Amino acid sequence: MGDFQKKKLVFVFVSICMLLLVGYEARPFKAVDINGMISVAHRGASNYAPENTQSSFRKALELGADFLECDIHLSKDGELIIMHDDKVDRTTNGSGYVKNFTLAELKELDAGGEFHSSFAGEKIITLNELLDEFYGETGLLIEIKKPAMYPGIEEKVAVLLNEYKDLDSIIVQSFDIESMRTMNKLLPELEVALLMKPSIQSLSLQKIIDLTSFATYINFNVSYVNQRVIDQIHNQGGKVLVWSTKDQGWVNKAYQYGVDGIITDFSIWPVESPIQLVQD
Repeated sequence: MGDFQKKKLVFVFVSICMLLLVGYEARPFKAVDINGMISVAHRGASNYAPENTQSSFRKALELGADFLECDIHLSKDGELIIMHDDKVDRTTNGSGYVKNFTLAELKELDAGGEFHSSFAGEKIITLNELLDEFYGETGLLIEIKKPAMYPGIEEKVAVLLNEYKDLDSIIVQSFDIESMRTMNKLLPELEVALLMKPSIQSLSLQKIIDLTSFATYINFNVSYVNQRVIDQIHNQGGKVLVWSTKDQGWVNKAYQYGVDGIITDFSIWPVESPIQLVQD
């Protein structure tokens, strides 16, 4: 291969790299009107930065999210760890269950490089660290993942939140109904939320009365809820958040239903994204 051809190949390679970088750093965005509903950043701005990390939460705050949503597990030494999965494999360079790592061991993992090389070295954070940085800056929606795996996790959350005088900007949620009953008993002044599975989309009025007796929010995938259920929850003094794809049609449906807010991976939706979205 001649020098000219080599230079040409190098130029093409560099040009492609530059285009990829520009495409990542300056992706086109379009605002989606959510009609005054609460905007909840799902795992932070998790379409733009590694989910459940400081970078993701900071980006969501920059974009004007009303609430930051995060997920928590317990480490081997009893620390409240922010991570969606019960294993570290998908989002870090490690392998194994969160519960089998100490906090010090988790802090050695890279929680950013799997998302994009520009975030290499990003650290896993604890719920304490999230509160230290963001409490008072925006609302916080904390999801307890698989509480049956972590006996006593509700008590640990309650002890931590008791350090804060005003809990008006904090919500704790779970798919586990009994876990949220426990949270309500531990911290009656705290708003709790229930995440509903598709199998219980046709809630009876009696069930709604029971759930709203201790839960402020009952939350659904927007695909699996209907106007009757939302109206009945509102009639009992409850509120509804829905999670959805980033599509104006789903947002319009949520608005027509009169829900109180939307949980999404982003508070401003990209026109196109080179990064695959993570869905529940």
